[in-house]
Amino acid sequence: MKRIMSNKGASLLLRIAVVSIMPVALLAPARAADTNPVVPINLVQPAGIPDVSPLPFTANKSANFTTPETMLNLDMSSVQGYYDDSFTVSGKGLAASTPLTLTWSTSDGTWVTDIQPNSVNYLGIKYTKYNVDIATVTTDATGAFSFKAKVPHDFGGVHDIYAVSNGVAIAHAGYQILRTVTISPKSGPIGTPITVTYTGLGASLYTGGGAVHWDSSYAGEMHALWTRGTGQVVIRAAGPVGIHYVEVKDALTFAYLNILQSPVPYANGGILPFKVTKDNGPTAPYITYPAQVEPTVTQRTTIATAGLDPNTKAVATLSKTSGPILTKTTVNVTGLTTTGTHQLVWASVVGNRVNCTGTCWAYSSIPLGTADVVNGSITKEVTIPDNLGGWHVIQVKQGDAIEAQIPFYVKESIMPFYDKAGKVIGLGLAKADNSGSLQAIATGGAGTPTNKFKAGEEITVSIKGVGWTQLDNTLAFTYDNSYVGYGCGFNSNGYMVVHIRATGAPGTHIIDLHPLLYTQQPSFANTPYGMVPVLSSDRDFPGLALGYQIPSIHFAITIVK
Repeated sequence: MKRIMSNKGASLLLRIAVVSIMPVALLAPARAADTNPVVPINLVQPAGIPDVSPLPFTANKSANFTTPETMLNLDMSSVQGYYDDSFTVSGKGLAASTPLTLTWSTSDGTWVTDIQPNSVNYLGIKYTKYNVDIATVTTDATGAFSFKAKVPHDFGGVHDIYAVSNGVAIAHAGYQILRTVTISPKSGPIGTPITVTYTGLGASLYTGGGAVHWDSSYAGEMHALWTRGTGQVVIRAAGPVGIHYVEVKDALTFAYLNILQSPVPYANGGILPFKVTKDNGPTAPYITYPAQVEPTVTQRTTIATAGLDPNTKAVATLSKTSGPILTKTTVNVTGLTTTGTHQLVWASVVGNRVNCTGTCWAYSSIPLGTADVVNGSITKEVTIPDNLGGWHVIQVKQGDAIEAQIPFYVKESIMPFYDKAGKVIGLGLAKADNSGSLQAIATGGAGTPTNKFKAGEEITVSIKGVGWTQLDNTLAFTYDNSYVGYGCGFNSNGYMVVHIRATGAPGTHIIDLHPLLYTQQPSFANTPYGMVPVLSSDRDFPGLALGYQIPSIHFAITIVK
């Protein structure tokens, strides 16, 4: 059966291949992607992220206090332990019958970005230290007290405990939160989702990341900035049948292998066995999107102020505000004071980060149709173009003037393959076509759709709606939980075809795609954790604060003899 690709043939992709020589309708002056002033923004954690630990103890931030060079020592029943362990802090030799505030040192962690009108740059991470109140205690007639507590679900590492009186710390102790690794389930067939939970990640560069390994192969990284030290990710069981090992290690992107000789020897991880029970064959491709959270950043890329009618009072809404390419949505505009025919325009960008000097990309526009104003209003159904993913805006224009604009978020999706009758005959996976034909060039080398390959054959994986910012222009690929590289969809207008090699014994093998923090052109100082799979992106990823819904995408293939 001959296969044809989506979008009614390869003509659109041929246009993509030569987009650099085609004229571009500019919405605003072209600008160099790396010459805009960089403005670091410490992102505010969105509400709705799952499994966020609350602030410790009372959750009340402590009033400012001073810490003199000389203080008494508080006694601890234990100085280290795990979440929910009990401990007792006590003091003696203090002023009699005096109220004291016990405090606990902690931190907040977040991501730092630079939000440009036509892109978003990743600038790193930020931790802020402070203290919270544990409780108020009162010394007895001998100047002693004792207080029992449980270890909170907080960042791992050493926490200072102070006894404070009248704005001065008069006694001090410390407690170290240790780490644990758990997995669930502990057995299952190839492809089983395995939830890996790592507690006690720290609030510093060298303790804030975890490297997840499957049988010593690097699957990706996890973070817990927004979840206060508890990282949770999902990987999938890979064959052959038998015992395999899930291991999590402290990492600054990759594992710190001699952690016991480091300045943070307590940041050790753990290893647990998982039993692959059988091979049920490959499952259908599927996508897991992060939970819907409320964005804390109002800026949206491609919203142009250049050309905006300063007198417009129009308000635009959409029946659907997000979806994959080719989604249909209805534009409703009210309050228009202009009359006659208006143009509906899709705002995007065109360019790349690689072979550019000066101007790397520019605003571009795609016509969506026209509509006539009736009693100050417009209602028009439009189809989202097969184009870059991420945040775009639909603009309502009369001539060069923008009368209204409304954002739409394009979600990444798996590319379908169709036969001549329009029937779907494959999703994403295909044998590579390296013939060099026009068809092969237009389809990125994606050939005949299939999920069966011989060892050594070249696989293509096709994704639509990939974005262009440093948060969503790339996806990281793992093969049987081993990181093999990444693909980018910017230069190809959101259409990404990745080539990898089928390897391994006959049977089922898994391919997973995960978000990645792009740290290449333009590059910035102090941007750790870049260019590898971010396995915790569903709960701890800068794009969540900006309303990005970057998914993990899952495939399975069969190696045949």
